[in-house]
Amino acid sequence: MCGIVAYIGQKEACPILLKGLRRLEYRGYDSAGIALLNGDLRVFKKKGKVQELVNYLEGQNVKGNIGIGHTRWATHGAPNDVNAHPHLSQSGRLCIIHNGIIENYSSLKKELERQGHTFKSDTDTEVLVHFIEEIQDREQVSLEEAVRLALNKVVGAYAIVVLERDAPKKLVAARMSSPLVIGVGKDNEEFYIASDATPIVEHTKNVVYLKDEEIAVVDLDNGLTIRTIQNEAKTPYLQELEMELDRLEKGGYDHFMLKEIYEQPRSLRDSMRGRVFPDKLIARLGGFRDHITQLVNAKRLIIVACGTSWHAGLVGEYLLEDLARINVEVEYASEFRYRNPVIGEGDVVLAISQSGETADTLAALKLAQSKGATILGIVNNVGSSIARLTEAGVYTHAGPEIGVASTKAFSTQLTVLSTLALQLADASGTITKSRLQQLLQELILIPGKIDQVLKADSIIKEIAETFKNVHHFLYLGRGYNFPVALEGALKLKEISYIHAEGYPAAEMKHGPIALIDENMPVIVIATNQSAYEKIVSNVQEVKARSGKVIAIVPENDVEIKAIADYTIEIPNTEEPLSPLLSVVPLQLLAYHIAVLRGCNVDQPRNLAKSVTVE
Repeated sequence: MCGIVAYIGQKEACPILLKGLRRLEYRGYDSAGIALLNGDLRVFKKKGKVQELVNYLEGQNVKGNIGIGHTRWATHGAPNDVNAHPHLSQSGRLCIIHNGIIENYSSLKKELERQGHTFKSDTDTEVLVHFIEEIQDREQVSLEEAVRLALNKVVGAYAIVVLERDAPKKLVAARMSSPLVIGVGKDNEEFYIASDATPIVEHTKNVVYLKDEEIAVVDLDNGLTIRTIQNEAKTPYLQELEMELDRLEKGGYDHFMLKEIYEQPRSLRDSMRGRVFPDKLIARLGGFRDHITQLVNAKRLIIVACGTSWHAGLVGEYLLEDLARINVEVEYASEFRYRNPVIGEGDVVLAISQSGETADTLAALKLAQSKGATILGIVNNVGSSIARLTEAGVYTHAGPEIGVASTKAFSTQLTVLSTLALQLADASGTITKSRLQQLLQELILIPGKIDQVLKADSIIKEIAETFKNVHHFLYLGRGYNFPVALEGALKLKEISYIHAEGYPAAEMKHGPIALIDENMPVIVIATNQSAYEKIVSNVQEVKARSGKVIAIVPENDVEIKAIADYTIEIPNTEEPLSPLLSVVPLQLLAYHIAVLRGCNVDQPRNLAKSVTVE
C-alpha cells in the first residue's frame, strides 16, 4: 500500500526513482510523483499509473542527484494530481512523501490554519510537512530535529522521507508501523530509501531496516545516522539482501501472477530445504526449535492473519488438530484486536503474513504480547516488522511475490504449516513413525506433482473461456479443502471482479442451494477420500437443479467425472497435503478468466499488496 523510493548520491536521481516506482507498482496505487533537487526544488506528479508520470516528464528539466518518489493509494482525499505525493511545505522549502495515516491531522491542520498556513490538498501528509516546517522555523532547529519534535506530536502510522531545498546533501526518513529500508552504497557515497527492498536490490545488497520510532539521516558528508524520536542514538544494523534480481522480472511470462503460479514447485522446494528429511524421519523448523515444548503444551494456539494468509491458517488448524492434537483457533487479526479477546500466559499466538507488515496482524501481535502470550510468526519478507517483533518464527522462502493476488506465498505458508504439524506431532507422540515417514515422503513429492497439475493449463483455459462472462460462482469443499474453496473464491473476486463465495459443501443445503440454476457454475473440490460419497451427493444435488459443475478430482476418478460438466484432474496425494495441489487449478482458472475479461491481473483495482494501514 503506497510506495516510497528515494535516492541521494552522484548519479542522476530521476531514472532511479522512476524504475523504483515501477518496482513498487505491485503494492497498489492510484497516482505517482517525484521531487528533484538541483539548486531549485521541482515536483512532478500525476494521477494514474507511473507511465502517466513518465509521459508528463517528457521535455521537463529532470536534472538532480537527490530526489524522492511515491506511488499513492488514496486514504485522505480523492485520487488526483493535487493529492498525489510529494507535498510541499508552506514556503515550498520542504518536500515530503508519506505512507500511512496521520490520525490527528485534523486538529493539527486547524491549529496551523490559525497560524496562517494554507493548504492545497485534502491530504494528512501535507499537514505533516507544514507542521515540520512550522516547528523548524519556530525553534530554529535542523530538519532532523524538527522531524523528531513533530513526530512526538503525531498520532498514527507513517513512513516518511523529507527533502530540504537548502540541504542538498541530506535526506531525513522515519517510520512508525509502516516499513522503510535504507540501501547503503559503496563507501557511503550514495543511499537508497524504499518501502521494501525491490527498488534497491539492483543497486546494493547492503541495507538497514528502520525500526518503529526511528529517524534516519542520510548525509553525503556524514553517512547514515539513526536516532529515536526520544533522541536516543542507535547503531545502524547492516544486513545483506538475499533477494535475486531475476525474480523481480516477468521472465517471459505475460503477468507476474502467472510466473508466480509456475514458480510454486521451486518455491516449495526452497521452503522445505533443510527442513524435511523423510529418510531420517525429521520435520524441522529451526526458527521454532526453542518453542516446540511450549507449542505442544500450549493452552491454546491462536493463529492470526488476514486475507489469503487467514485461509492458510484455516488449513493449519486442520493440520495441527488432526496430526498434533493441539487446540487451535484461527482469528481474523482485524477482529481479534478489537473484541477484547480472552488471552494470557500459556497461550501462543502465531501470525501468518506474506509481507510481514500487515497493520492489523501487527496490532494483534502487540495486543497478545501485552497480555503475556508468546508471539511467533510465519512470514515471507526477511527483516519485516512481524519478523522483528515476534519472539521466534520462520520464513517461507517463497521469494518476492509481485502479483497482488497471492499464489506461491499461500502454498509456501501451507508447506511450513504442514512441516510444523508433523514436527509437533512427532514431538507429542500423536503420530506413528510409519505415518510420519509416509507424510514426509509425500510432502517431498508435492512440488513434482504441482508440475503435473500445471500441465492442465490449456484445459483450464478452455473452461475459463466458457465461464468468463458469468456473474457469480460458488466454490464447495470439505475438510482440508474447505479453506481452499474460500481461497479459490477470493482469487476470482480479486482479479476478475466476479462475485464468488466459498462454502463447506455440506452447508450448501443451508442457503446457497437457493441460488443454483443453469447460470450458476459451481466448483467442487472433490479430492477428499474420507468424504467422497458425501461429495458425490453434493454434485448430484447441484446437477438436479441444472447447475454447471466444475470438479477438481484425483486422477483416475470415475464417479464424479461421469456426472460433472467439467473435470480437472490432480495427482493422488495424502489428504492432509491435498490443498497444496487442489489450489493450483483454482489459481489458474481465476487467472485465465481475468485475462479473458481484460482485467489488470497483477494490479487489480482498489487492492494493495500489503495493507499497512487500518
